[in-house]
Amino acid sequence: MCGAKSKSLAFTGLLLNCLEMIFSANTGFSVSLYDVTSQSISLRWPKFSGASSYRVTATAVNTVGHSLLAHFSDVTLKATLTSLIPNTVYAIQAEAIDKNGIILAETQIMQSTVLAAPILSVSSLSCDSIALSWKAVYMAAGFSVSLMRSDGLGRMLRENTTNTSLIFTNLDPGTLYTIKAYAWNANGMPGDDFTYNQRTSPNAPADVKVAFNSGALRVSWMPTEGALTYTVTASSGLLKLKCNTSSSSCMVPSLQCSSEYYVSVTAYNDAGSSKPTDAVSLKTIPCAPVNISIEEDELGHLLVSWSSVSFGHYYVVFVKSDDGLEVHCNTSYTQCHFQSDCGFTYFISVFAYNKAGQSPLGDVFNYTTAPCCPSDFRAVFVSSDTVRVTWAPVRGADLYETRAAAWSTVVLCNDTAPACTLSALQCNTRYRITVHSFSEARGSNTSCAPKHVATAPCSPEIKNVSKEGLSVISVQWQSNNEDATYVVTARGEAGLWHCTSTGSSCTLTDLPCGSAFSVSAIARSPAGQSLPSYSVPLEMAPCCPNDLILTQVTQSVTNISWSAGKGAQTYVTTLESPKGQAKCRTLQNYCLLGCITCGTNYTVSLKAISETGLTSSCTYQGYSSSACCPSGVKLYRLSNNGIRVFWRASDETMNYSTDLHGSKGNFTCTPSAGRSHCDITEIPCGDVYTVVVAPLTDKGPKLTFCPKKIYSVTCSGSSVGMVIYRGKSNAEHI
Repeated sequence: MCGAKSKSLAFTGLLLNCLEMIFSANTGFSVSLYDVTSQSISLRWPKFSGASSYRVTATAVNTVGHSLLAHFSDVTLKATLTSLIPNTVYAIQAEAIDKNGIILAETQIMQSTVLAAPILSVSSLSCDSIALSWKAVYMAAGFSVSLMRSDGLGRMLRENTTNTSLIFTNLDPGTLYTIKAYAWNANGMPGDDFTYNQRTSPNAPADVKVAFNSGALRVSWMPTEGALTYTVTASSGLLKLKCNTSSSSCMVPSLQCSSEYYVSVTAYNDAGSSKPTDAVSLKTIPCAPVNISIEEDELGHLLVSWSSVSFGHYYVVFVKSDDGLEVHCNTSYTQCHFQSDCGFTYFISVFAYNKAGQSPLGDVFNYTTAPCCPSDFRAVFVSSDTVRVTWAPVRGADLYETRAAAWSTVVLCNDTAPACTLSALQCNTRYRITVHSFSEARGSNTSCAPKHVATAPCSPEIKNVSKEGLSVISVQWQSNNEDATYVVTARGEAGLWHCTSTGSSCTLTDLPCGSAFSVSAIARSPAGQSLPSYSVPLEMAPCCPNDLILTQVTQSVTNISWSAGKGAQTYVTTLESPKGQAKCRTLQNYCLLGCITCGTNYTVSLKAISETGLTSSCTYQGYSSSACCPSGVKLYRLSNNGIRVFWRASDETMNYSTDLHGSKGNFTCTPSAGRSHCDITEIPCGDVYTVVVAPLTDKGPKLTFCPKKIYSVTCSGSSVGMVIYRGKSNAEHI
């Protein structure tokens, strides 16, 4: 019968002769109802000609309340009135209205709403029962409740009652049921129904199995009908561990070792929980052994001991050395013996076992035996005060201590590498060197044999460097070694120069001028070679220029040029005679010297000076300045078309040369010594001549710096006319 109830018009005949329709006279306008609930009435009407809107009014006739008014457009031909009062009779009036608000037609119908549906509160008290309760419904005479499996299997159960609670029993566990309920009034008219889905709580799981898996408890069971989740509870005394899952197995972690647990499983769904299963007892794996002690009871033997463990049936001790080799001991006692070697680190772990399995890994202990003694070490000196000691690594050594002792002096070197450099050793000294291996766990092994090593000679100290000649240097040092040979080296861009001595001095020869050197000394002996001494700078005097050229520029100015002298920065040139001195200081390799006296012999000297002030005095061949130019040069006309050139001689023993240059020809005459005039015959007239009179020398060409004078020679008929002085030439050198 659940689901056979209809909310159609069939029920409306029980009230007011079912659905009463009232038609307005001669209008043909009517409404019809097609659905009635406790809070709503649905109606529809045909389209009325000329109507632009419709108005529907619902007024309760058997209770006090507000009328409901609804407006609709001309295209809306059905409507639902909501928010009505349950079990109440309403007068429903429909009106067709034109666009001017005039009612064209109207009709009225009476209809009652049905009872409200009961609101159920549902729960599953057990796996085979469902309890229902609800509040009383106004004007209800009784209630009808039906229950059926939601999957459609089985039969439907139905109960009618005037109470407000009900219990269905003998249901299937973990099954979803559909429940429907409605109320009826005194006339037997049913109201709205209420549908609810409720699942019964599940049965307890069956076939529970427990086992250990990777140190955790694995629990499995057969799935239960209707169960959504499961909870596994593992209890040990006051401790309870739980695991929730939606599958048919669960892992319970964090079990305490050496304990006995009681395990049960409870199924859950949205209706509630099942009863827990019968508890299953399980003993866990033993705890890891504690109070582990390791001692070397005798050389080469280790003794490992521990405390006994609850639920531990037997023990296994694993000993693994740092080279990867592992041994073990299986015993029911609480101690084991192992062999050991020097310089090894042993990692020791102890496990307890029972039927549940192996105990967790406890503390892993390590034990390091005393390190082995370094052997076959070598000591090599890298300088007079530094020795590098190397050896083969030994097992177990975290640190090596190298000790060098001589008299009351001890030098120590600590390093983790199998090598050590001992520095700040005293030179020319015999040392006792030992190497000890050291372990943080077991201390030092001091049984290694020492070696004796002599250090190299001490570095000499240069006391003096002196010049013995232009290219000879004497070096002196303080000799502070026995049976040592000393080598002195002068090093520079020009190359290397050496001298050797067993004493305290030696001489360096043939050092080139203008060069800079760094002078150092070393000492050699069978023990090795010392560090070089501190270098002493040595600078040779600059080289004298190879070529020096003097050129007379004017009667009183001479240009001197020379090639560069190696090592020279500045130069001082000097021309000196009884008549005076001319000097020039320059950074260049040439110089102009003024105030030179003509016809004078000069001594030529040059000083080459280095950047630091070292000086080389250079003397060259003497220099004679040119003869003086004559003065008072004049031209006179001769009677036979000739010209006489006259001058005042600066030296009566000097020969002179006269040159006349004109556009019609060039003329030269050279008179004999002691004469101060020269005649040129048959010279063309009507021309301008440049006249130069210069002394003649045996050393080279004519002098070009004597003054040039210009004369105009006119014609008198075909003969030489007047000779007119026009001044000096513009091209004259001053």
